[in-house]
Amino acid sequence: MRALPLALAVAAVLAAPVMAPAFAQVATGDAVGGGTMARTWCANCHVVGPGQASTPATGDAAPTFASVVARPETTALSLSVFLQTPHHRMPDYALSRNEIADLVAYILSLRGR
Repeated sequence: MRALPLALAVAAVLAAPVMAPAFAQVATGDAVGGGTMARTWCANCHVVGPGQASTPATGDAAPTFASVVARPETTALSLSVFLQTPHHRMPDYALSRNEIADLVAYILSLRGR
């Protein structure tokens, strides 16, 4: 009698979809869409791309996207985590996962430019 509940429990575990941990999942985004978002939302405080001299709101206080991507520790995962974490000096845009993925793709596309 005890074998049946155990067999059902094992079958349920084996039938469940295999999921990777959430922290390991970084979606691939659209760099073009991320660039549009960066110029719309981020360019008030950050230099987001080539040709932008400085920012109206903060001058040179916020790091440029080029300087962020030049750091060896900058990865898709580190940017994604950063953009999901509240920071006292950054507005909370409440970005969706897709928006974060797009912005990360854009920032990483600046590497080597």
